[in-house]
Amino acid sequence: MSVAKLMVQAHGYNALSFREIGKEVGVSSASIHHHFPTKGDLGAALAQRYTDDGSAWLEKLLATSKDAHKCMTGYTAIFRAALLNDNRMCLAGLMSAEYADLPAEVRVEVDRFTTVNVKWLTEVLALRKTKAGKDGIQHQALAIFAALEGAQLVARGRDDITMFDRAVTAYRAAGLFP
Repeated sequence: MSVAKLMVQAHGYNALSFREIGKEVGVSSASIHHHFPTKGDLGAALAQRYTDDGSAWLEKLLATSKDAHKCMTGYTAIFRAALLNDNRMCLAGLMSAEYADLPAEVRVEVDRFTTVNVKWLTEVLALRKTKAGKDGIQHQALAIFAALEGAQLVARGRDDITMFDRAVTAYRAAGLFP
């Protein structure tokens, strides 16, 4: 799963290859097919694990601090860390770019990733006790999620992490981020 994750983060879902994973871990592609009969099964399991791991990390972050600014700093650090890891991207973000080509079972998990992130961001934004209603907070949460995915994509495309950093600074200055 770790090799598959790195493969997708570097080249997207369409580059996911049972043969290449097998070569990397020293097993036959048939052995991988035994556990994941189809590429869709592997992709769904990969996205599910990625979402579950991310959700656990986000919950831990929120349990550590009830300060919205600190939570957002930790959240943006997750996206930045992927770029620092060989200019990789969020796995679900890359899969989203290929959404039309994904099997239904993979789409479900990619959608769940977005839902988990927006829900967590909504909880963090609600900590600020603003006058914005629930819908306004959810819209801002979605905007933050989309902004970070986009900033990561632009930085990756330029192979320049300062693009990500400048975007985050601009989002904060504009009031999008706490």
